[in-house]
This record gives sequence, structure tokens and C-alpha cells, in this order.
Amino acid sequence: MAASIIGGLLASGFTAQSLWASDPNPDSLAKLAALGPVNTTADNAEAVNAADIVVMAVKPQIMATVAKSIAPLLESGRKPLIISIAAGITSASLDQWLGGRQAIVRCMPNTPALVQTGATALFANNQVSDTQRQQAQQILEAVGIALWVDTETELDAVTAVSGSGPAYFFLVMEAIQAAGRELGLSPELAEKLTLQTALGAAKMAINGEVDAAELRRRVTSPNGTTERAIGIFEAGDLRGLFMKALNGAKVRSEELAKELEEN
Repeated sequence: MAASIIGGLLASGFTAQSLWASDPNPDSLAKLAALGPVNTTADNAEAVNAADIVVMAVKPQIMATVAKSIAPLLESGRKPLIISIAAGITSASLDQWLGGRQAIVRCMPNTPALVQTGATALFANNQVSDTQRQQAQQILEAVGIALWVDTETELDAVTAVSGSGPAYFFLVMEAIQAAGRELGLSPELAEKLTLQTALGAAKMAINGEVDAAELRRRVTSPNGTTERAIGIFEAGDLRGLFMKALNGAKVRSEELAKELEEN
């Protein structure tokens, strides 16, 4: 995700000289440097001291360790904007680890950010200024769309909808491709038709002036092939299954947050 954000920022016009990347792994740093001549270091302190905005793109399990290691640097009066993309780590926990009274924006991006088509939800704590909100949004918009939520608890629902969402669509693609093969199509043909159809449907939904329900109705001719297929989906309670699945993802997001705080 860090590489995606750096690549997106460079493509958006940010200068490589204004960006710092820190990682203890030389191979990881080399990959980040390959995106452009950004400043690289294995020392978090060096990167933090040079930054007005710190993006903490680390795994949730090590966030406490990393945050506590840079906390002394923030006690000197410097108050950079902290952007966290770690799932399950609340802004309150992060603020405590960083020494308190930090401007924190917590984000929930998704994997399509890797190809600059991500969907990210953002939440700002009370220390974040209007200017910093704009800066955070600009950074995340470099890899897709960025939308604000009013309460931090909404991020659990966001996790269920867009954070885990790409996997739902991949599962549907798998199923359609498998069905196409069973109906006699070659694997290559089934794959290409499925992926292009998914791309086209998404573009129509994004660029259209009507919602997804109306788009579905327009392609569903009375007593036609699509109506037959939709009827089978509805009879199988597809909507109810999606509701149960997303609620399960939301509950698990809440559980993980508690587990991380306890540890």
C-alpha cells in the first residue's frame, strides 16, 4: 500500500524530493526507490523529522511498537499530521502510543488502490485542522476516491463494504467464469468475457445518471434470459446472503479492533 501511495503521489505531480520512505528491509526500500528518486532511509526518526505528514503504512500487529518508537520525536513540539492505514487500530490507541494530542487521520483503503482505483474512507480526530483534512484527502485521492465519515465506528462498516469488497467481486467473477466453462466456453473465453463484462458494468454504474437498480432493470427484458437468471438469484435470497456476509465482516472488524487493543 505504501508503494501504491508513493506511486500515486508521483503520478499526481508531487516531487520525489518531497517524499521520504522508511523501511528496515533494504529490498523493500529498493522497490520504493524504483518508483522514483524519493528519499529513502532505514531510520524512522530521519523520515519523521523531515516530514510534515507521516503516513504509517505498517501492519496492525506492529503499529504500537512503531508508534512508541517515534513518540519522543513528537514531544519536542513538532506536530506532523499522522495518517494511519492500519486496520483495527483506533485513533485513540494510536494517539496514546504517540504521546497524546496528535492530529490523526485514520483511513480504510482497499486493494484497488494498487492500480489507482481505490476507495478510501477517512476519519479525523479533533486535533486535525481543516488544512490537514484537505492534505489527507489529497494524498488518498492520488490512489482513487477518498470519502469522509463522521464517526470512527463507521469504519467497521466501511471495512465490510469496500475494504473487503474487492474479494466479493472476485468471488462473483470466479463463479461466472466457472459457470461459463461448464456451459461449454473455453477457459480463456470465459475469463475474458467475465472480466470485460465486470469492467463495463462498473463503468456504466460510475458514469451513468441512474442507480444500479435501474441499470439492472434496463437490461432485464420481460420474460427474457436475464430475467430468468435474476429470478433464480432472488429465489436463492442473494440479497439476504450479502447482508449476512457483510454483517459478519463488520462484526469481525469490531472483534479485531478489540483484540489489537487488548494486546
